Amino acid sequence: MRVTVVGAGIVGLACALRLSEAGHRVSVVAAARGSATTSSVAAALWYPYRAHPERAVTRWAALGYAALAGLVEGPAGVRMRTGTELLREVSPDPWWRDAVPTLDRVPAAELPEGYADGWTLTVPVVDTGVHLAWLEETLAARGVRVAGQRVGSLDELSGDVVVDCAGLGARELAGDRSVQAVRGQVVVVEQVGLTRWLLDQSDPLTYVVPRLQTIVLGGSADEGDEDRDVRPVTAEAVRARAVALVPALAGARVLAHQVGLRPARPAVRVERVDAGARPVVHCYGHGGAGVTLAYGCAEDVVTLVG
Repeated sequence: MRVTVVGAGIVGLACALRLSEAGHRVSVVAAARGSATTSSVAAALWYPYRAHPERAVTRWAALGYAALAGLVEGPAGVRMRTGTELLREVSPDPWWRDAVPTLDRVPAAELPEGYADGWTLTVPVVDTGVHLAWLEETLAARGVRVAGQRVGSLDELSGDVVVDCAGLGARELAGDRSVQAVRGQVVVVEQVGLTRWLLDQSDPLTYVVPRLQTIVLGGSADEGDEDRDVRPVTAEAVRARAVALVPALAGARVLAHQVGLRPARPAVRVERVDAGARPVVHCYGHGGAGVTLAYGCAEDVVTLVG
C-alpha cells in the first residue's frame, strides 16, 4: 500500500523503515527534521521513562532493546553502555524488569552518600544526531522520500493509509488534548573518557549519559511548559548536579545547551482508526521513551497498516 508517515523523529522514521521493509510504498512528511526534532535533544539512554501502560511498554521496550542492540556494530550511532540508576529509598525491581536481559543490585557499600538502593544494567545508548541521519540515509536508499512539510490536517495527505507519528503535534492533528509537553533541558559537554551512565529520577531529575564524542547532562521535567528557550539558571543547576555525581565532569567544556518538549500522554497511543478520508494509524505519546519504544511500536504499526 501507499503509506504516508507524519513525523521525522525517531518514532516516525523507525515506522517508515519497518513499513518499507514490509513492502509498502512509503513517504514521510514532517515540519521538523534532524536537529530540529525533539528526538535530537534526547539523551537517548534506553529507559522506559514517562511511558504507560506498563505491560505494553515493557513489550515495546524489549523489542526496542533487541532492535537497537542489533545496530551496535554498524554506523547507526548505537553503543551498549553499562550504568547505574540510583535510588533514594529501597525499592523492588522496576516494573519493566522483563524488558532487559540482566539487572543487578548495587551493593550498599558501593552506593554514593544519600542513596539507599540502586541497580546496574547494560542498555543501548543512541547518539541521536548520528542515528536520525542514518535512518534518513537508509530510507533514501530504499526509495523513501522525507519531505519538509507542515501538515494542517491528516485528511489532506495522500496515500492509502496515514501513520500519525507527530509527537506533540498530534495534539492538534488528532484532536487529542490529553497530549502534554514535558519540557527537558540538557547540557552537552565534551567527552572526558566517561563510559558509564548514571541516573537519579528523584526530584530534580539528574542523568549523565556518555556518547562517543560527547556527554549529555540532564535534566528537567517541567509538565505543561512549552518554553523552548534555554534557561541559564536551569543549565547551571543541571551541570552542578552532574558534577556532584561525577566529579570528573568538573572541567568538561560545554558544547551546547538544548531544550526539547517530550510528548507525554496518559498512555502511548498505537491504534488504527478507520474513519475520515482514509485509515489512520496513530503512534504517539511516548513521553520520554521515544528512542526506547520506537522500534517496538513500529512492529505494531506494520501489523495495523497491513
